[in-house]
Amino acid sequence: MKRTIIANWKMNPDTPREARRLFGKIKRAAAHRSRVTTVVCPPTVFLPLLQAGKNLALGGQDIFTAPRGAYTGSISAAQIKFAGAAYVILGHSERRWPPAGTGETNEVINEKIKLALATGLRVILCVGETARDERGDYLKIVREMLERGLDRLTRADLKFLLIAYEPVWAITAPTSVKSWRGTADTPEDFLEQSLFIRKVLAARFGQAAALAVPVLYGGSATPDNAADFLTRGEAAGLLVGHASLRADQFNKILRLVDRSA
Repeated sequence: MKRTIIANWKMNPDTPREARRLFGKIKRAAAHRSRVTTVVCPPTVFLPLLQAGKNLALGGQDIFTAPRGAYTGSISAAQIKFAGAAYVILGHSERRWPPAGTGETNEVINEKIKLALATGLRVILCVGETARDERGDYLKIVREMLERGLDRLTRADLKFLLIAYEPVWAITAPTSVKSWRGTADTPEDFLEQSLFIRKVLAARFGQAAALAVPVLYGGSATPDNAADFLTRGEAAGLLVGHASLRADQFNKILRLVDRSA
């Protein structure tokens, strides 16, 4: 089975020279990983400077809810596609939740998803809770993200959707956020979450469509835990943040994934 590994560079690096150097190393490695689809999502300003290659695609980190207009500082779906993106990350926790987030609601994310799909982009929808309680109330949060985020989508739309389960507490965050541990989830817990995600999708779109949607793990994914999430956790891929800024670490993940596919 071919896995999808996504590099989310966030607001890094600082210069075009650094972006080209990092991308070049990843591109060369990705070309030899036939069992892996690698997607690099750099800051939008760097998209036109980079070119997709063998087993390698480009993605954007966000889009605006409108296709065009007087929206200072915003980026449209058509613009990132023109710049070379085939994918777009939507609903990332760093846009949903404070302190870094802009407070995006599920309804806003739904509008972005529909626009992205209409523009011909593949959508990487991020879902995940800020904390995990013993009663399982956090499942309601994930269910709501899926149901409202995918409202009015069709079964056919799901063919262009990937879901990244990324618990917020597992993401390396500002030191002021003590509840964000920056420690990866376990493969076993991820497997349970992915089954829950498919259950929610099946209720709305049918079991066959739900089973076809790739469910990826994100949240402090590293070369040390990548293989476990793919084997024991049965992840369809990984959304990699910090480790994607180190070519040696990210390329090691690609190598491990290629071997385990």
